[in-house]
Amino acid sequence: MSTSTKALNRLGWWDRVSPASKDPITGVTEAFLADTNPHKINLGVGAYRDDEGKPVVLQCVRNAEAKIAGCDFMESNATAVGSKLVEESVKLAYGKDANVVKEGTLAGLQALSGTGACRLFAEFQRRFHPESPIYFPDPTWPNHPNIWRDAQVPVRTFQYYHPVSKGLNFAALMDDIKNAPDASFFLLHPCAHNPTGVDPTAEQWREISYQFKVKSHFPFFDVAYQGFASGDLDMDAQAIRIFLEDGHLIGCAQSFAKNMGLYGHRVGCLSVLCADAKQAVAVKSQLQQIARAMYSNPPIHGLLLVSTILSDPETKALWVKEVKVMANRIQQMRSTLRESLEKLASPLNWEHITKQVGMFCFSGLTADQVDRLVREFHIYLTRDGRMSMAGVTTSNVSYLANAIHEVTRYN
Repeated sequence: MSTSTKALNRLGWWDRVSPASKDPITGVTEAFLADTNPHKINLGVGAYRDDEGKPVVLQCVRNAEAKIAGCDFMESNATAVGSKLVEESVKLAYGKDANVVKEGTLAGLQALSGTGACRLFAEFQRRFHPESPIYFPDPTWPNHPNIWRDAQVPVRTFQYYHPVSKGLNFAALMDDIKNAPDASFFLLHPCAHNPTGVDPTAEQWREISYQFKVKSHFPFFDVAYQGFASGDLDMDAQAIRIFLEDGHLIGCAQSFAKNMGLYGHRVGCLSVLCADAKQAVAVKSQLQQIARAMYSNPPIHGLLLVSTILSDPETKALWVKEVKVMANRIQQMRSTLRESLEKLASPLNWEHITKQVGMFCFSGLTADQVDRLVREFHIYLTRDGRMSMAGVTTSNVSYLANAIHEVTRYN
């Protein structure tokens, strides 16, 4: 080794690199796994669990696995499979009979789950509207700002949650939409808002859509939990369809990580509704170019599973039933937890547990109260008080209620 090379090595290329801050949700999971207490509960994970607290492989997925066994599609550019996934995914979002599905005005691309779909769109936004900010609801999924910041898109927030009512701060939300610069981008959760579980009503969505038209805003929907709010896939897409009826151009990120239990397969779809078919071809070509530079092509196995489930009528019907079962279990755990707290004569109002919907409950617990739950009761959740209701089971709900009561009874 030459003297100059040794000197270069001594400089230390990465000496200035410090550890990144931990993702709050990942940190919760790591702490839970390190805990040896037999009564520990993980309320941090945003994926479905059965009533024994275990991950679930849906029967529709098992059936799809059997159908694709020995499949010849092992080429990375299985275009037909990807096209089928996009075709069926956009029907879920926009409606199977929506004209835009038939007219070819949607530019769609398979993506690496919802995160990958968001990242693709963030880069697309940066390339073609570099000065335009994107507005996120306050609060939102913690990774949303990371995704758009990494794409060097200016990030803003709009008011959403009311901490006193533990519901929607609709008046403030509308004010922020009106006061944002014309032609701004807004990220919207169409159902089962993460982390609050608070969704606008259909009438409120119509008012939001109207104001978007007035201000020429662009709505980008992150559809991570379709089916988990109401148990009905069409009902959970009503926000998107209201905007569609009102004539908006729309962006949509879809994930099948939660509602198909395919978190590890990273299957998603990005679609952008365009003015006409010619524009859709151009937009799709740009999205494909971005994806090519980022990761080339998504893995094929998950793509085959989802396209099989969505395109085979019998398998899809089974999936629809299984989504309803998952949603019903979470709704039942909400009711049981609220009833258990009320039976303990809690001094607090817990109505929001059953008024909120979807995977998460924004409990209203303070950071100090969450710390006590972790320290004294081995119950793990993020410090903002977000609880994943999928982690609540028949066997642990009483223990959880007693623990919550203990940390809140004197507050």
